[in-house]
Amino acid sequence: MLLYLTEFLTRFESGFNVFSYLTMRAILGALTALLISLLVGPWMIRRLSFHQIGQTVRDFGPESHLPKAGTPTMGGTLILVAILISTLLWAQPGNRFVWIVMLVTLAFGLIGFVDDYRKLVLQDSRGLPARWKYFWQSAVGLLAAVILYTGAGDLPVETSLLVPFFKDVMIPLGTFYVVLTYFVIVGSSNAVNLTDGLDGLAIMPTVLVGGALGIFAYATGNVNFAEYLSIPYIAGTGEILVFCAAIVGAGLGFLWFNTYPAQVFMGDVGALALGAALGTVAVIVRQEIVFFMMSGVFVIETVSVILQVASFRLTGRRIFRMAPLHHHFELKGWAEPKVIVRFWIITVILVLFGLATLKIR
Repeated sequence: MLLYLTEFLTRFESGFNVFSYLTMRAILGALTALLISLLVGPWMIRRLSFHQIGQTVRDFGPESHLPKAGTPTMGGTLILVAILISTLLWAQPGNRFVWIVMLVTLAFGLIGFVDDYRKLVLQDSRGLPARWKYFWQSAVGLLAAVILYTGAGDLPVETSLLVPFFKDVMIPLGTFYVVLTYFVIVGSSNAVNLTDGLDGLAIMPTVLVGGALGIFAYATGNVNFAEYLSIPYIAGTGEILVFCAAIVGAGLGFLWFNTYPAQVFMGDVGALALGAALGTVAVIVRQEIVFFMMSGVFVIETVSVILQVASFRLTGRRIFRMAPLHHHFELKGWAEPKVIVRFWIITVILVLFGLATLKIR
């Protein structure tokens, strides 16, 4: 929205032309989201506390988590508000990719909100039943996949799987693109949700991966950078940088309150939405494989749950002391901050490795 205003003001003062640069708008988007989070955060925490919307701790969870009972949750609403407002202010309003990723984020956030509301306000321990949660996630993910597929037009690159480290290796997916996109969006959403079990554990990897995807979006949407880096050029994807920058700003603002010991938790409303947002951006910029590598923490947390459940049902034995994996390390005696920071360090390494694929071809 502000882009239109600055374009109008450029007629009278050429200095306003600086706001037409994508990098400047991305910086302003990140700062706007950060400012919204920092300013609105204390008020939201007070309101959540006033209405007694607090975290419930499972009886079979680590004993160290018992003091966290009652900590305000559903703080992910703050993240979504900051991201969406910032993106609307600074991104190109007519860009279809921006609208797709925002609507997917909002839809998954609504699913998480209903689940949190039922658990915390209506005191229904089941929340939104798993089958209905998965149904609505699938419906939104499939709809987004179909929209992206039908909007790809005659450009095969938009529906091909890019293989990192190779210049010209692209695997045409055809209609299988819809299936892949569905699994990336829904899988990423649930992976981030499973990781969100310790103070700040999920939000910092989200910030790091989101920032890296923003770089991929900028390069993919710039014909000169795309040619130089030997990656496909997809017109319009550059604007996704503003959305990714908003994720970074909103995430860092939320981390101010979510860092150990947390004053607020994001809840499903934040985790499901952020995971879906990352997955959607990865699909749009055609970097699903690199996204899988950079999201290693999310992936291993999800795999640990799958392995734990499968092992217990098949053999009656558990592989880990507790799943997801971060609880396993807690029960091994690692202090919570140690688990968190080490998972952050792993994510930094994986993100740098993912960014290296831009140049190593």
